[in-house]
Amino acid sequence: MSFGYKVLGFGSGGAGSPFMVATGGTTVTCGNYKTHIFTGDDTFTVCAAGTCAANNVVDYLVVAGGASGGIGRGGGGGAGGFRVFSTAPGSNSPLNNSGASPNTEVTVTATAYPIAVGGGGTGKSYPSPSNDGSVGGVSTFDTVTSAGGGFGAAGHGGACNDGGSGGGAGFYGPGSPLGAGSGNTPPVSPAQGQDGGDTTATGSPTPTPQRAGGAGGGAGGVGGSSSPGGFGQGGIGSYIADSFIGPTAPSYGTAGPVGSTRYFAGGGGAGAEAGPGGAAPDGGGGTAGSGTGATSAGTVNTGGGTGGSGEAQPSSATGSGGSGIVMIRYQFQ
Repeated sequence: MSFGYKVLGFGSGGAGSPFMVATGGTTVTCGNYKTHIFTGDDTFTVCAAGTCAANNVVDYLVVAGGASGGIGRGGGGGAGGFRVFSTAPGSNSPLNNSGASPNTEVTVTATAYPIAVGGGGTGKSYPSPSNDGSVGGVSTFDTVTSAGGGFGAAGHGGACNDGGSGGGAGFYGPGSPLGAGSGNTPPVSPAQGQDGGDTTATGSPTPTPQRAGGAGGGAGGVGGSSSPGGFGQGGIGSYIADSFIGPTAPSYGTAGPVGSTRYFAGGGGAGAEAGPGGAAPDGGGGTAGSGTGATSAGTVNTGGGTGGSGEAQPSSATGSGGSGIVMIRYQFQ
């Protein structure tokens, strides 16, 4: 009798079980682990905590919304903040909090946890009251908060913005470069994002190939700075191991240079007057506009920023930043 109770109760979670039971979001399983995926605001409800304290410590990925870029040789939008605590097997991001000191693990109890998933910054069309981009929205789970991406600056005097990752500077020439937005704002450890890129063109008159903004920062790298003959690429995002989300891994994030992982929180490319705009990185950031062309939007539920637009013309526009995402993983049997 007692052996049968252990198999049915203890093996599947519930009252008296060492394993927790929870509901909310889209649920997937991989081996003995369950992951709840939230692509919009929702609630993660712990119906019963496990009797084994270690089983109530959850892994998480919290990515904020990416920002949009600026218009008129504008800077790229910064990626949403990227915060992760992962014990999943495989390659985990260098930003993984499980090795931090002090680490930021979350131990849950039998209660409801509101989940906020930040929206992407709204795209802009020329002319706007402000040709600067728009910030991304904040994502939260319990004590973990990821800051929205900082918007990219419009060309010729626009102001970029700090955030999870910083927005890129807008072109301003001839003259001195303008500084880009700072990432990891507010600061956490490991850093949730990186700085945007500067404009580096100088001289009078400034040759057309140099007239470009800076790129937005990503979780894994700073935004590229525009330079003579080159246009800044958005900062690369960062990643989680495929095993964090099991068989549904290809449905979320983007592929990247580290195999068997999924990337999130890439920055937007730098807008350019002529030639190709700055490229999108791995992690859902958008490509930049060139001339009067529009930018591409950040990929939904990646926290990717969008590129800046090329010229400030009636046909110039920037796409919206990619919305964020929250995932929670734990052992359920």
